[in-house]
Amino acid sequence: MMLLKGGRVIDPSQHIDEKRDILIENGKISTVEKDTPVAETECIDVTNMIVTPGLIDMHTHLREPGHEYKETIRSGTEAAVAGGFTAVACMPNTQPVNDNRSVTEFILKQARCSNLAHVYPVAAISRSSEGKILTEFGDLHDAGAVAFSDDGQPVMNSRMMRSALEYAHSLGLPIISHCEDLFLSQGGHMNEGFSSTQLGIEGIPTIAEDIMVMRDIALAEYTRTSVHIAHVSTTGSVEAIRGAKEKGIKVTAETAPHYFTLTDEALLDFSTNAKVYPPLRSAKDIEAIKEGLKDGTIDAIASDHAPHSSIEKDVEFIFASNGLIGLETSLALSLKLVDEGILTIATLIEKMTVNPARILNIHKGTLEPGSDADITVIDPQRRWTVDINTFRSKSRNSPFDGWKLKGKAVMTIVGGDIKYREL
Repeated sequence: MMLLKGGRVIDPSQHIDEKRDILIENGKISTVEKDTPVAETECIDVTNMIVTPGLIDMHTHLREPGHEYKETIRSGTEAAVAGGFTAVACMPNTQPVNDNRSVTEFILKQARCSNLAHVYPVAAISRSSEGKILTEFGDLHDAGAVAFSDDGQPVMNSRMMRSALEYAHSLGLPIISHCEDLFLSQGGHMNEGFSSTQLGIEGIPTIAEDIMVMRDIALAEYTRTSVHIAHVSTTGSVEAIRGAKEKGIKVTAETAPHYFTLTDEALLDFSTNAKVYPPLRSAKDIEAIKEGLKDGTIDAIASDHAPHSSIEKDVEFIFASNGLIGLETSLALSLKLVDEGILTIATLIEKMTVNPARILNIHKGTLEPGSDADITVIDPQRRWTVDINTFRSKSRNSPFDGWKLKGKAVMTIVGGDIKYREL
């Protein structure tokens, strides 16, 4: 038994936001009550801390199998628990691609061996994510996949996307769409705008994302299914998703901290660690993302943790791979939204717990008695400096190195076991 005593418990799934004690027994939440007697149990004082359901990151890249020199499932889940995440969903662009039962089962086996955060595999929509032949959705679902995506590669064929939406809907699983028109983005390396002109680098117009967001919304409406839009980065995407929700179309969306924190001006020194995909956009787009988070257009915040080694990053800008690592900075960067008055702390926690769980249709993101004791303890006043050399991730590609941040996960509990602790 374990008792977390004296913390401010925020559980949006139960509309709780007050000082309570959490009793854990046999890996489950036993009670969430006021003034629980200590009795004979391990008591942890979490006074002045915020206690939430375990954070869920619904968009990560763990690189295993195939690119273990960048990240492994073990190192990725070590980074996850250090960042306060008790569960992550991993994208299928491994080598080989997670497009069959054996790869899905391998990922789950490695996650069990690591015994840190829960890992939920996202399987590919198409074989090898080539956009030509659909994968075996039913078999992948039986193997443990919780969603389908060709993340990193858009499904350009609209007929295939229609079929994917319909098949996934029949299984009760989401399609996570990477929205990009390859013909519009071809040859680009950063956002098309003033900064790309200054640098003399071919840009990627925002319309490359907007058009595909609109297409997938139209397909979801026509087929009466649902679609989840990944890593939203543009004003046009936010407006399209907002309009779709107002019409009652079943669309959900996520964004990542770098899309409400950095603009394309971060690339003016040719920083490859700030080269991501979709690319960093303009200040106008950042404001739209923040407004979308505030009014509920954007449902979730995910890190889009994308580890790369120096082999891919310490090269000329146009040859550098896209992506940054985010599991260990995501929470603190997101807490800035609270300090700015964009979100309440309860709304932020909702976007990092219950909403991702709802979208992925997994029974997580709650402190309801009887549920798994997956818990994150946050010190909202902890001030710390980002030091990439202390990261648990195997990679170091973060543009936030040296940033001074406020707010940090100081304890991560998974299934009643403490997996990370700074208290």
